[in-house]
Amino acid sequence: MLTDTIVAVATAIGQSSVGIVRISGPKAFQIAGEIFRSPKSTSFVEFKANTINYGYIVDGDKVIDEVLLSIFKAPKSYTGEDVVEVNCHGGRIPIKKTMELILKKGARLAEPGEFTKRAFLNGRIDLSQAEAIMDLISAKTELSLDVATSHVLGKLSVKVQEINELIISSLAYIEATIDYPDEVFEEGEILKIKNNLLEGVKKLEKLLITSNAGKILREGIKTTIVGKPNVGKSSLLNRLLNSQRAIVTDIPGTTRDILEEQISIRGIPMILVDTAGIRETEDVVEKIGVERSKKAIEESDLILFVLDGSRSWDIYDQQILELLQRKNVIVLLNKRDLKQVLTKEEVKKITGYQEVIEISVNEDINLDKLEEAIIKTYELKDLISRSDEVLISNIRHEKSLEAAKFNLEDAIKNIENGLPLDIIAIDLRDAWENLGKVTGQTLNKSIIDEIFSRFCLGK
Repeated sequence: MLTDTIVAVATAIGQSSVGIVRISGPKAFQIAGEIFRSPKSTSFVEFKANTINYGYIVDGDKVIDEVLLSIFKAPKSYTGEDVVEVNCHGGRIPIKKTMELILKKGARLAEPGEFTKRAFLNGRIDLSQAEAIMDLISAKTELSLDVATSHVLGKLSVKVQEINELIISSLAYIEATIDYPDEVFEEGEILKIKNNLLEGVKKLEKLLITSNAGKILREGIKTTIVGKPNVGKSSLLNRLLNSQRAIVTDIPGTTRDILEEQISIRGIPMILVDTAGIRETEDVVEKIGVERSKKAIEESDLILFVLDGSRSWDIYDQQILELLQRKNVIVLLNKRDLKQVLTKEEVKKITGYQEVIEISVNEDINLDKLEEAIIKTYELKDLISRSDEVLISNIRHEKSLEAAKFNLEDAIKNIENGLPLDIIAIDLRDAWENLGKVTGQTLNKSIIDEIFSRFCLGK
């Protein structure tokens, strides 16, 4: 049982209309009663749970702030404990004075993520739901939000529990057989166990197949725009952002460093990187920019290789092409509005890439086809229409599910090879343990502490 009471500011620090100070723990109501005064002289003990009450934060006879006090009684609160939220005015000083007063009354400052950690430890949510809360806060698009919300609501937990039930029922029969060796071992039972495990593998495969799309929605597609100088890279960035973010001139080498911005294409988050034009140069600053461009290519998930249709293919285009090996690449043949020197057919023949789109950034020609190509490259078309399904977006979950699948496949092979039941039982226990890592049921304390340390203060 958690015996201390914690406090933290639950809203962003700075000037705003409202700032929330959250208190949780066994002394939350006692502390609130000592610092809150109702204008009707109502005693704190008379306030009902799940109510909002108007009054003042006071230090003795001195009024600190005019506030609204929200009261949540255990276990029906965010943490599963007694919780009080003080809705102060959002300036730094009212919040600071309120925090100091609460700390003086016996609370301690909460650690990052400690409110959510308490919700987990008190059994209100499991670990996958807790992690999804941070995904919900950091969601970059509506689709990302939908996936995070489905996890917060426990949809992944339900799927994991379904697989666990198949494992536990199989393990129970095997262990009973081991404990009572004189009982007749029926062949139909081992077939039933094998079918249960096959069904478990099938369910795991269905979850794991979503991991690529899930990670894209969580983290975004890191997309780098590359090309030689003056092919229209910065103009493309500005057009996709609908903002004049990058400087555009006719002078080669204008972009000397990488620019990074976040955009959403049909609900798919993208981290868009504009790079310096790659060419040989004696300019020291531009050289640094070119090297950074090469590094950005290495770190990217997707490359938009921009060519100038009004100029011939040259040595700089060839050098860039050689940097793009083993990368997802969409080739954009820009400046379609000008007289064409380099054709789509030539580009396909030279590069070997079949995804070549003729565009004009200035005339807004075929940019919708670029969006279609991105969706097609990552097979995301179906995802857009079924974002409310369970998608694996967390690499920790993915690794645990993969390990559980491996355990079940081993158990099935051992059944087929007629190995002793105690060997099969080991595989099933390992599968159960790996699935438990998703929900936090079988994770050790140090890993749980490390996960919650990534949360923001006050959450």
